[in-house]
Amino acid sequence: MEKTKLAALVLACALPGAAAAEDIKVLSASAVAPGLVKVAEQYRKDTKNRARVQYANPAQLERRLGAGESADVLIATPGLMNDQLRRNKIEPDKHVFIGRAGIGVAVRMGAVDPDGLTIRMGVPDPDIATLDRFKQSLLGADSVVYTLGGSGLYLEKLFELLGISEQLKAKTTRYANASQVLEHVLSGKGVEIGFATIPEIRQFEGKGLKLVGPLPEQIQFTTTYSAGVMTEAADAEIAREFITYLETPPARAIFAAAGFD
Repeated sequence: MEKTKLAALVLACALPGAAAAEDIKVLSASAVAPGLVKVAEQYRKDTKNRARVQYANPAQLERRLGAGESADVLIATPGLMNDQLRRNKIEPDKHVFIGRAGIGVAVRMGAVDPDGLTIRMGVPDPDIATLDRFKQSLLGADSVVYTLGGSGLYLEKLFELLGISEQLKAKTTRYANASQVLEHVLSGKGVEIGFATIPEIRQFEGKGLKLVGPLPEQIQFTTTYSAGVMTEAADAEIAREFITYLETPPARAIFAAAGFD
């Protein structure tokens, strides 16, 4: 009986379509995670291959690539992607657009008094419909929270241009990544305004945060993400198939639902 089972197993492995699933190493900007996590799972269901994604912020990605780390696929912003193209680390003829992510404004579903005891029901959302109302909402908030890099750097320059940098300085908290920003707002007190990309905020909507909306159009800042096959990919053909999958209607729908344009 055992010999029969063994023979059947060997035969099954030899049949077409019975090949072992492939693992694909993907280095990705962490801001893409809200959509990519679900796309990678759907890709596994559809192809049996697994995308093993390692997420990092742009500065970390740059350091890792600069230290010689490679992968099958890189998902990054134009600056880093172009740098890798110049270094011949990315195949120039296989480059896929993922989407754009704008900055959004987030608040807790219910604001809490500074004493941490009294829930202030009915506190209105920050008014960000116009640039002037956006400024007044920031000045009236108890605290403002955003990241140290990426969108946070843009916001710092924006607040300077709007002439409110000094007023906000004493009540500003900054973190290394968007998850820390949104966790702070989620567990904080008072009327706090958090900033992160819209896809990142949407990940927290079911946990008690609310996406108030995007920045006013005239001051919106979007970040573009794309995917490329790295020249040192262990299996370039599978890597190309993966980024081609990122352009399929199911993948596009997942990214759009996550907040990518």
